[in-house]
Amino acid sequence: MQNFTGHFIFLMLQLIVALGCVSITNPTGVRLEIQDKHVTMDNGIVQVTLSNPEGIVTGIQYNGIDNLLEVLNKEADRGYWDMVWDEGGNKTTKKGAKGKGRFDRMEATNFTVIVENEEQVELSFTRTWNSSLEGQLAPLNIDKRFVMLRGSSGFYTYAIYEHLKEWPAFDLDNTRIAFKLRKDKFHYMVVEDNRQRFMPLPDDREKGRGQILAYPEAVLLVNPIEPEFKGEVDDKYQYACESRDNRVHGWISMEPSQSIGFWLITPSYEFRSAGPLKQYLTSHVGPTTLSVFHSTHYSGLDLIMKFLPNEPWKKVYGPVFIYLNSLSNGESPTTLWKDAKQQMVNEVESWPYTFPASEDFLSSKQRGKVEGRLLVRDRYINDAFIPASGAYVGLASPGEVGSWQRESKGYQFWTITDDKGYFSIINIRPGSYNLYSWVTGYIGDYRYDHVINITSGSEINLCELVYEPPRDGPTLWEIGIPDRSAAEFYIPDPNPKYINKLYVNHPDRFRQYGLWERYADLYPNEDLVYTVGISDYRKDWFFAQVSRKKGNNTYQGTTWQIKFNLDHVHTNGTYKLRVALASLHHADLQVRINNSEANPPLFSSGRIGSENTIARHGIHGLYWLFNIDVQGTFLVQGNNTFFLSQPNNTSPFQGILYDYIRLEGPLV
Repeated sequence: MQNFTGHFIFLMLQLIVALGCVSITNPTGVRLEIQDKHVTMDNGIVQVTLSNPEGIVTGIQYNGIDNLLEVLNKEADRGYWDMVWDEGGNKTTKKGAKGKGRFDRMEATNFTVIVENEEQVELSFTRTWNSSLEGQLAPLNIDKRFVMLRGSSGFYTYAIYEHLKEWPAFDLDNTRIAFKLRKDKFHYMVVEDNRQRFMPLPDDREKGRGQILAYPEAVLLVNPIEPEFKGEVDDKYQYACESRDNRVHGWISMEPSQSIGFWLITPSYEFRSAGPLKQYLTSHVGPTTLSVFHSTHYSGLDLIMKFLPNEPWKKVYGPVFIYLNSLSNGESPTTLWKDAKQQMVNEVESWPYTFPASEDFLSSKQRGKVEGRLLVRDRYINDAFIPASGAYVGLASPGEVGSWQRESKGYQFWTITDDKGYFSIINIRPGSYNLYSWVTGYIGDYRYDHVINITSGSEINLCELVYEPPRDGPTLWEIGIPDRSAAEFYIPDPNPKYINKLYVNHPDRFRQYGLWERYADLYPNEDLVYTVGISDYRKDWFFAQVSRKKGNNTYQGTTWQIKFNLDHVHTNGTYKLRVALASLHHADLQVRINNSEANPPLFSSGRIGSENTIARHGIHGLYWLFNIDVQGTFLVQGNNTFFLSQPNNTSPFQGILYDYIRLEGPLV
C-alpha cells in the first residue's frame, strides 16, 4: 500500500507539471550533509544550508539557482531568528514606547541531529543560558528546529523558548524569523489578493536616492533606479496585516526563463501574541519576508513581555513553512500566488502537524476541544436572545474582560461563530483558560465567568452563553459602527507629494503616508464640528483626532464638538455616554458638556496609550471603552454640545482613533 501511495503521489505531481501549475523535480529521500561550519538538508527539490552551530540559514538552493538568499549579505544576515530584549525591573534601558532594546540574532552554540532518515530530517540548534551570561544575553534557553520532509517543496522551522524558575527578570519586545532575498531577482511582492506590486530596490532608500520623512521607516523616493517609483513613499508599515489574515505572503522572481515564488506560510496563529486583531509586519523592501511571533507594534508598552525573577515559562513558536514554487511555461507569475494560497490551505488543514519531534509540540490527540453557542441580548434593540453571527470566540490565559488583546506569554485559540451562533474551538493545548468574545455591532467584550481547564483529549460543551453588552438606556444618537476600527470614518486623500500607488483607489485608503497632516489642511483654524441628524460620519468625522500642525515642529491640541438636540431632559436622571476607541497614542481624552472651558472636565482619561497606530498607517490598535455618566442637570432642552478635547501637543502622532460613540437616555 505504501509503494502504491508513493507512486500515486508521484504521478499526481507529474500531472501538475504537465498542466503548467507548478514545476517540481523528482522527489527523492531527504539527505543530510554535515561539515565543520555548515550543515545541509536536501530532498532533491530544495537544498537548505545552515551555519554550524549557529543555526543561521545561509543558503536556499532551488530550481537550479544556487542561492535565493541575498549573497551580498554576510552569512549571518540572510535567514535568521531574532529577538529584541532588555533586562527587567530597574535595569531596563528602554525609553518610551519605541525603546532601546538589545537586538539578538539568537546564534546557537550547539548542533544536534534529532531525526535523520529518508522521510525526514530534523535539526536542533540550541543555546543554553547560565548566570555568567547575565546582562549579555536574554535569560532564555533557545532551541531552534529546522525540518525537511520527503517530497516537500520547502522546509519548516520552529523554536522552543524557556525561562527557568531561578533565572532573573527580563523584558521581551519582539521575536521573529526573517529572510532576506536576492535583490537582483525578487522584485514583485504579494501580501494579499489586493496588496501586491512591483517594489522599489533597497538601494532606492539610501541617501541621495531616498529622503527620510517623519521617521526612518518612511522614505520618499526622489531618485530611484527605476524612474517609475519616483515620488512614491516606501514604508514597511504600509504592508502590515492583522494576525487573522496573516497566513501567507512573499515574493516572486520573474526571470525570462522561469518564475520562482518564495512564500512564508503561518498555518496557525495560536502562538502569536494578542489575538486575531493584532497587526504584524509581513514582507517589505529588502526584499525581506518575516514571520513575526511577538511584537509591540500597534500596541506599545502594554505588550512588552515582562518576566519576573523566578518566573518559569516555556513556549513553542511555529512551525512555519517556507514554501517554494516555480513556473516555466509562460503563464502569469501570479499563478504562483494562487498556488501558494492553496498550499497555505493545505498547511492549515494539516495543523497541528504530526512530524515535529519535540515533545513540547503537542499533537492533535494531546489537545482538547470546546464548543457551545453564543447569544446576544440587548433589550433596547431586541428583547429576544439573538444568535451572535460571525462573532470571534477564543480561549486565552485567565484575565480581566478583554485582557486577551494584551496577553502574550500563553497560547490563544480562536474561531468564528456560524450564523446561528454556534462555535467549536479545536486543537487546544492543555491548560487553564478564560473564554472571550466580541461581536461586531455591539460594544464591549464578553468573558465567560468560569475558568476552563483543558486536558489531553477533553471535549467540553458550554451549551448556550449570553452576552449582554453595556446598556443603561435607549439610544438617543450614535456615531460610527461598533467594530473596533475607525475605517468607516472619513479618510482623506493623501498629499500628492507622498503617494504609494498601490493604495490609490484602494479599500485600504488609510495606509497612505502622512494622513495625519491632512487634518490641518481641512481644519486650518477651527476644529471639527459634528451635528447629529445632519452630519454624516462617513464624510464629516475625520478618522483620527490628531494635533494641528501650526509651524515647524509646533502643534496644537484639538477640541471636537458634537452638537445635538434634546426635546426633553430628565434632570433627575443619569444619561450615559459610551466612547469606544480604536486606538490611542500618548493622548488624554477629555469630555465636557455645554462648557468648553469647564475645569475639571466631566471626564478625563489621563495620558494613556502608546500604540503609534497613526504613524504606522493603521486603522486600529488596542480597544478601549469608556462609560461616562452624564447627570441630567448638565443638559438642557434644545441644543447641547459635547466637547471632546485632546490637549497633548508635542508630536503629530498624539491622537485618538474613535470606534463608536453613543449617548443613552436614562432608564424611565
